Amino acid sequence: MNKTAKASGLTGRVWLGQHPGQIEPLRHRCVIHHDPRQRPYQGHAVLPTPIESTLLSAAKSAGIRHGYFTREGGVSEGLYRGLNVGLGSHDERAHVEENRRRVASWFGLPLERLATVHQVHSPDVITVGMNYDGNRPQADAIVTATPGVVLGVLAADCGPILFADSENRVIGAAHAGWKGALTGVLENTIEAMVALGAKRETITACLGPSISQASYEVGPEFVDRFTAYDPDYTKYFIPSEKPGHAMFDLPALTVDRLRKAGVTAESLALCTYPDPDRFFSYRRTTHAKEPDYGRQISAIAIEETS
Repeated sequence: MNKTAKASGLTGRVWLGQHPGQIEPLRHRCVIHHDPRQRPYQGHAVLPTPIESTLLSAAKSAGIRHGYFTREGGVSEGLYRGLNVGLGSHDERAHVEENRRRVASWFGLPLERLATVHQVHSPDVITVGMNYDGNRPQADAIVTATPGVVLGVLAADCGPILFADSENRVIGAAHAGWKGALTGVLENTIEAMVALGAKRETITACLGPSISQASYEVGPEFVDRFTAYDPDYTKYFIPSEKPGHAMFDLPALTVDRLRKAGVTAESLALCTYPDPDRFFSYRRTTHAKEPDYGRQISAIAIEETS
């Protein structure tokens, strides 16, 4: 079934399964973790080594694991070199499936337990349980209270946000570009987690690698859209060297809205655009006039207990 979730006057669909001012400076707090249990593939010895948030890592004691995966450790080649998990890319399907399998394997789970959605820059959220069938409905966030399901969101400049409530063992993952952030996907994700038993005061959230203000130039109509929504949103823009244009701070907007929604939030402060060795970037690909691009994944899961 579905119901309408309202966030700050904005609406979006929340699909339920059968189971239940100026922001503070953003700080880069992360650790690197490698799981040796994974097997190599066709001679590729380097395996995924995701970035972890210090804030979310506190949930490990509750059996919640997460990772912001980079390009490292995949089998894709050429434009998609590394760990491209984008089913919508023109990469070889077998490579994408193997990369996704490696992500699931890092959590000690089979590929069939990796739950992702068909992202469409919406405010919509789905809730999944153990009955997850591999379907990818159109949505931009996903939540669960069920152990043994990996929630993943893809990005290549937009913001991947992972959520955890270690006290109530509820998790979430959201994809927030400017449109999703503005129309309520973050708030809707939190509401969907609360519906599963989470509490705002015990939810933590971290924004993963995304495009920074230094690399995100926008036109005047873009600025007008934001200031029409809230005149105070001028604080997310600074002048660009290009006349009439501005540089947009998507990470600041994202973390600000998370904190305003009542959760503890941080950012890894990692920009996708200037770092081709580690991250895919839609904007960098566009500027280079390349025909396509890969997507990295950020994922989180509640471990199963015996």
